[in-house]
Amino acid sequence: MSEVTSKESGANPSELYGTHTWKIEKFSKISMPEIRSNVFEVGGHQWSILVYPKRCEVPTHLSLFLCVANCDKLLPGWNHFAQFTISMVNKDPKKSKHSDTLHKFGKKEHDWGWKKCMELPKLHDGFIDEYGSLTIMAQVQVIRDRVDRPFPCLDVHYRRELVRVYLKEVEPIFLSFMKEKRSKLMEDKTRWESLCAFWLGMDQKSRREMSREKMDVILKLVVKHFYIKKEVTSSLVMDFLFHGLNSLVWSSTTQEKILHTITRQMGKLLKDDLDSSILNALEEEPKKERETDVKNLSDPIVSVDKDMFVLVDDAMLLREKAVLEPLPDESGPQIRTEVGKDGEREDEKRLTEFARRTLEVFILDHILCNKVEGAYKEAIALKMQEELIREEEEENLNKRRVKSTK
Repeated sequence: MSEVTSKESGANPSELYGTHTWKIEKFSKISMPEIRSNVFEVGGHQWSILVYPKRCEVPTHLSLFLCVANCDKLLPGWNHFAQFTISMVNKDPKKSKHSDTLHKFGKKEHDWGWKKCMELPKLHDGFIDEYGSLTIMAQVQVIRDRVDRPFPCLDVHYRRELVRVYLKEVEPIFLSFMKEKRSKLMEDKTRWESLCAFWLGMDQKSRREMSREKMDVILKLVVKHFYIKKEVTSSLVMDFLFHGLNSLVWSSTTQEKILHTITRQMGKLLKDDLDSSILNALEEEPKKERETDVKNLSDPIVSVDKDMFVLVDDAMLLREKAVLEPLPDESGPQIRTEVGKDGEREDEKRLTEFARRTLEVFILDHILCNKVEGAYKEAIALKMQEELIREEEEENLNKRRVKSTK
């Protein structure tokens, strides 16, 4: 299976992203209760910014909203998710105020924003310039969500901006999930001893079948678990799960290529009497790419085979590994650059790795706790049913014996 592309998962997020800057001149002299920006287009839809300069139920604050333009012309049932950031631009960029949210726009809820965006007196602290103008910038990302698999949500530059803000909120989402599942795989020693005994009693073919699951089944569950609508971090979580899935697919494909190359060259090696061609073939791969492969392929739990997720080793051994292996935040200090593009890339790599490991734990947990334990419970239920039938037959036999002796 090849990498999942943005087009396969919906439109490219960069094509659904846009910005609009609105400079409101002589803002302090505006007497109208509300003002709107010019209409601008993003993601095939028309938008505008709505400002209540002095009151919108909250007379002490400026109120600010993103609106779907021409909402009266929308057809019933029209709706689209959009993540957006509205920025109040300050003459000192560090003091600019940025507000983020995620909303499902529709015919009824055609505007969304903040009634208490900023206290009116604070506007004079660098937000209104020397000419009396107020500048507002909107960044809008239309999201075409899916229910069947993780999907890309964000334009790459917009994502990096959001990662800087929400890194400390997104990391714990992945980490807490992995901790919860690891705890589940450790607790109740008696339960796991019973499952291990059941597993060891299965034949190899049954174990192999039990160690696989269709990607569609897993990915629907992943989206259902992690895509929490109206949570501003959900788009980042889904974006990195999409890239984590691609990392998993790419790792499996790379493993296959390496094994194929080694197998093919080993055949030549034997045929050509220790020909050195295997070394030459491996050297053809860029050194940097091979080093990346080693990092990405370290300690895998799951591989991808066509449309299936497959455990790479015995399920119970992988359970022990998942329990004993330290989580990313427990593996010692991370060397990270805090500022600049290098720091941003490191954060993105780290979150992609978190997402990949989260997917692996999700798959392992599903196979162990749904498939294996489900089969175990069915076997126990069948055994109990057979025992009841046997006891009933013995009871009937005893009754017949009693009757025959009278």
